[in-house]
Amino acid sequence: MAAHFLFLALLALASSHAIASDPSQLQDFCVADRKSDVFVNGFVCKDPKMAKPEDFFFSGLDKPGDTGNKLGSNVTQVNVNQIPGLNTLGISLARLDFAPYGLNPPHIHPRGTEILVVLEGTLYVGFVTSNPNQLFTKVLNKGDVFVFPQGLIHFQFNYGKTNAVAIAGLSSQNPGVITIANAVFGAKPPISDYVLAKAFQLDKKTVDWLQAQFWMDNNN
Repeated sequence: MAAHFLFLALLALASSHAIASDPSQLQDFCVADRKSDVFVNGFVCKDPKMAKPEDFFFSGLDKPGDTGNKLGSNVTQVNVNQIPGLNTLGISLARLDFAPYGLNPPHIHPRGTEILVVLEGTLYVGFVTSNPNQLFTKVLNKGDVFVFPQGLIHFQFNYGKTNAVAIAGLSSQNPGVITIANAVFGAKPPISDYVLAKAFQLDKKTVDWLQAQFWMDNNN
């Protein structure tokens, strides 16, 4: 009986690792059928015979994103929602544009590790580990590369007087993004102001003011 339970435990552990990342393709490609009503983890494949070059193509990443917002930054995502051929391939891309002193605020990607390369300008970047909450930071110049591990809070800030541009690769077809301030103070319906006041050691009036702000998302 003990051996039986051990076998089941090992099977469960192996299964958890098998489903802990994007599903692996069992064929050359699985172009997402975004019109399908079938709900699966990812997207249903359309008939491979119906695939066309446009399913693997995206144009316009050479164009700067609009940084005329409060944050002074813009993220142009290129994931399975833009390129259906990325379905099951476990990879995506993003362009990050920064005005002078622009910020991509603290956020996480729940389903992907990020690797970023600076093309123009200078960025101050960092991430925070889980317990203990240690901060890892670096100033990146043109050509520098930095990695943000999956699920960890991270940010990018342009403290230069000129624009900055970076390209990020992510280890998921749809890594997702949760911006911390938006999630905490801009949740719908809102998190109880009592809960937030106690968590952040603030008075409720301050929390109510924060919840009343317009929490923007700079991810296109």
